Amino acid sequence: MRYLPFRMERWQSTYEHRVEINLSESGVHPLTTDELIELSGRDVDVGSTLLGYGQSNGSDELRGLIADQYEGANDASVLVTTGGAEANFTCFWHLFEGDAKAAIVLPTYGQVPGLLESFGSRLTGVSLREEDGWQPDLEALEAALADGASFVLITNPNNPTGASLTRASMDAIAELTERHGAWILADEVYAGAESGDERTPSFWGAHDRVLITNSLSKAYGLPGLRLGWVLGPERIMEELWGRTDYTTIAPASISDQLACVALAPGTRERIGERTRGIVRKNLGVLEDWMSAQDGRFRYRAPDAGAICYTHYDASVNSSDFADKLRTEKSLLVVPGDHFGMDHYLRLGFGNPEEELLEGLGRIREAFDEVS
Repeated sequence: MRYLPFRMERWQSTYEHRVEINLSESGVHPLTTDELIELSGRDVDVGSTLLGYGQSNGSDELRGLIADQYEGANDASVLVTTGGAEANFTCFWHLFEGDAKAAIVLPTYGQVPGLLESFGSRLTGVSLREEDGWQPDLEALEAALADGASFVLITNPNNPTGASLTRASMDAIAELTERHGAWILADEVYAGAESGDERTPSFWGAHDRVLITNSLSKAYGLPGLRLGWVLGPERIMEELWGRTDYTTIAPASISDQLACVALAPGTRERIGERTRGIVRKNLGVLEDWMSAQDGRFRYRAPDAGAICYTHYDASVNSSDFADKLRTEKSLLVVPGDHFGMDHYLRLGFGNPEEELLEGLGRIREAFDEVS
């Protein structure tokens, strides 16, 4: 296999702590450990946590708390991982054995598409149509499945667009994959960070070949815990667990403990209220700013996640413009060509309001300079 650099993660990892303002993130401003414990209302003694190896597929308590979020699941349906990245990698490794092909709904987070290309380019892209509210081209999906795609990768709500699939799109994907005997691999990490009142439904239960990945990074504001999970049929969870013996072996003990705090009844709801409050307030701030930009931007307001994927009216390449923002304005955003779409930017808006407004002002300055 060949190594294909993960452009977006290299960009963020290299520069996100070396700029004054980071609008490249897709989650809300993270909680501190003290804030998490205060939200829980519990007397949690983190200092007494034994820093040994924990249960390598996640503690029984944590797997039970995760399973409680999905109808019909139990702790045997859950594998806890080190972040959503390991959850996605573990599923990819299982589903892509042999000469398997895959259909990838694009644009999307670049981890699994990059891995697939590194393993031989046995993938077919299925586009989300901006003119349809970023809904998938179902005819292209059916063609990919007919051509032998054994699984479909879907990020719902989507990254970078922030769009959620409609119920009609979800039902069609479920029907097509069931008819062709294919799996659904659904990354649902932005569910729970909605800008509206309705929570994005899960693909869990669509049929018996569904794997769900998720983490505490985006909708929970706890990315530093590096705590994710896979939810799937009990018949394959032992094998998925075995694959993590080759990667991280076990989640960090203190992350497992704090994840149990975060997912406890009551605390999870309070964290969700905080996240959605930030998303809704800051989306309003962003939209007010966008409306004052004289038609420079075209975008669809996100359904979920603290991200706005916007097309801009300027001739400059998106990576060149992002580099100008970094070097001249000490500001980080994600350029659209990291998702294969030039003249787009992914703007994170989960920052504290004053910082967000300052960052948006710097973007306007930079566009004025290149225009």
